[in-house]
Amino acid sequence: MVYGFWISLFCIFYAYIGYVLLLWILSIGKKLNTQNTINQSYKYKPYVSLLISAYNEEKIIEKKILNSLKLDYPEDLLEIIIVSDDSNDETNNIVEKYKDSGVTLKNYNGRIGKTACLNKTVPLSKGEIIVFSDANSLYDKDAINHLTKRFVDTRIGFVTGFTKYSMGSESDTLKSIGLYSKLERVTKKLESKIGSCVGADGAIFAIRKKLYDNLNDYDINDFVIPLNIVKKDYRGVMEENAFCAEGTAKDNKGEFNRQARITNRTIRAIFNNSPMLNPFKYGIFSFQLISHKLFKYLGPLFLIILFVTNVLLLNSGSIYIVFMCGQIIFYSFYYWNFKGNNYRALKRLNEVIKSFITVNAAMLYGWIQYFSGKTYTKWNTFR
Repeated sequence: MVYGFWISLFCIFYAYIGYVLLLWILSIGKKLNTQNTINQSYKYKPYVSLLISAYNEEKIIEKKILNSLKLDYPEDLLEIIIVSDDSNDETNNIVEKYKDSGVTLKNYNGRIGKTACLNKTVPLSKGEIIVFSDANSLYDKDAINHLTKRFVDTRIGFVTGFTKYSMGSESDTLKSIGLYSKLERVTKKLESKIGSCVGADGAIFAIRKKLYDNLNDYDINDFVIPLNIVKKDYRGVMEENAFCAEGTAKDNKGEFNRQARITNRTIRAIFNNSPMLNPFKYGIFSFQLISHKLFKYLGPLFLIILFVTNVLLLNSGSIYIVFMCGQIIFYSFYYWNFKGNNYRALKRLNEVIKSFITVNAAMLYGWIQYFSGKTYTKWNTFR
């Protein structure tokens, strides 16, 4: 029990703080690129295909198209393709209005799922570089320039940007999700310095087309595509100047379900690519994959073990009583705020606690779905 308590405590600390600190130490003195290379990269203008995945996006698709048409990238080097998974609202009709503006619609009948749609569309695209986006992700005008400039380095196989979340709700729980995304951004930035970042932001990432392999319909594309690229001995990096804006789910339930779905698909991808956990074959990337993904997704299990062993160790010393009180206060604080008792003086702490518990609860549900055989191939709009 003692070992279970302290190991669980260490694993929780390592997943959220220790790993980032270790990355920071390892990255000291290292740079993502030399200034000379960065200067040269601005002259690099490859042909780009922007693939925008959509399903029943009539409320946002026109705004996304207009946003894409205003991107600061040469028009003759940018192909815009809307990848529609058999949308049955006005999405396809709206897209067709922009045919003369160079926007192409690829609609696939039968609701085959986002990944299957991409499998069909990537081979048809003209770009040397493929940029993956979502219908509700509005790009900064220089996003494509920032993504593509990194490919001047021939060792780079994929480049990810990041999402800035705009909150359409007053819910602190939804606001707190932004803290989790900020931690992900810092982690990917540090990983990029010492090796390859683990995964990409599905709303804004780019790859060399020649490195794309067909995926299984249930694969989570922004994780499995980068894994496949790393297998080919290419690197992936985060470009901190490339970003998009996106709203969160319209309510807490929608955000919870989104996180659970991501967990389910990511766990499946880790198990299906388990050889990449072997450090003797994949070196530093295996260490990053284990630390970034496996430790974090095992977090709910560590939290349960920590609580249970803490209860059983209450008679083993005052330190366990202190930890038990801390856990009770932590979870009680979340419960009181969940009931609407929001203390303004502790707003930042509220956000941290809500983010931590909400994400871990969703991950636990994702594990339950995985072991019950739940498989996601399609997605729904949570906004």
